[in-house]
Amino acid sequence: MRKLTALAQSASTARVLNLSAVHSKHRLDPALIAAPFFAHRLLDRSIILKHRLRPHEYGLFVTPKPTATKILIPIDNEDLRAGAHYAFVGQRDFEAVMQAAFGDNLRPGTRDRIVLDLIDSLPSLDPFLLREQLRRHEVEPARIYFGISEADIQRMFDFVRAQIISLVTLSSKEGTASSSEGAGRLVEKLLSNRPEDGFEPLKATLKLSDKEYLDGVFAWRGFLYYKWQLEELREAITEVALEISSISPRGPRDTEATQYLPEARQRIRTAVGQAISRVQTLLDVYNKAYLGLTEGGKPQGFRDFLLTAPGMFTELGECLGGVQHIISFWRYRFPAGKARLISPSELMDVFLDFEDSLIISPEEAFTRIA
Repeated sequence: MRKLTALAQSASTARVLNLSAVHSKHRLDPALIAAPFFAHRLLDRSIILKHRLRPHEYGLFVTPKPTATKILIPIDNEDLRAGAHYAFVGQRDFEAVMQAAFGDNLRPGTRDRIVLDLIDSLPSLDPFLLREQLRRHEVEPARIYFGISEADIQRMFDFVRAQIISLVTLSSKEGTASSSEGAGRLVEKLLSNRPEDGFEPLKATLKLSDKEYLDGVFAWRGFLYYKWQLEELREAITEVALEISSISPRGPRDTEATQYLPEARQRIRTAVGQAISRVQTLLDVYNKAYLGLTEGGKPQGFRDFLLTAPGMFTELGECLGGVQHIISFWRYRFPAGKARLISPSELMDVFLDFEDSLIISPEEAFTRIA
């Protein structure tokens, strides 16, 4: 975010884990004390971003990468205009910075460091996926940190059940009713802390090692989640894209904003379209492999998918995470049905942030095209 104050009361998105806002909104909730996200007080009130690195930031890392996890510690949580201290997870002097800021509380192996490393391992900060990643490693902060409703959980459950019922039918050779019940049990396993326990026959059939199997099943769960998310977002993507194209800021407009805004609108719409196209391409790899397993009797394709899924899962999350961030933040800033009032300079900041969330480097683009 180019203006930290824009995050003052906003919800978390696929790019932003806003623990500061959670404490501001729910400061009296006992769950924040009973089951904190981080044990360290400052870290539990931080803002964590999946940050698209800019060229001048590449040198902070031994091996440059397109996206890094950025920790922001507000100087004053009540007034974010005061600014924040920040560091990138994995930057060259990361251990020294953490020692200076948090002492031994964030040394490798501590509970907070494990949580931070798990966050860094994910391609996005989507609340549902983040919660499941932490639960997988027996870390369960209060649900209030994630903003996930029971209705969201039920829709996800129903979607996954519909997706894998053919696998249950293939395994059980039973009727539709019992297959539906079996699908429900299998979904509970797939979405549990230890989803691998429900898929041992699949592991034996596909001849996978323990690590290949565990990594593959988690990535499979991620693919199903992102497939559900894409379906949930389709209508909103169209609506927000139209609003971005038509929004008219109020107030005086300087030369920079006059030149930037019209071109940025088109770049954002194009980049969103390209991101969604790439997401669909990756999901089609899964769809083809799954159909080959359940309808074509060809397990080799699904085995290949599970072996390559962890790598594709990262790109899938980065592509869809940028789109999710735009939808979430836009709907926070401009609730549906309300007047969209904004100054040219603020709209420029919003568009700059959106472009940072979507645009890939020329080297990365060349690699993907190749």
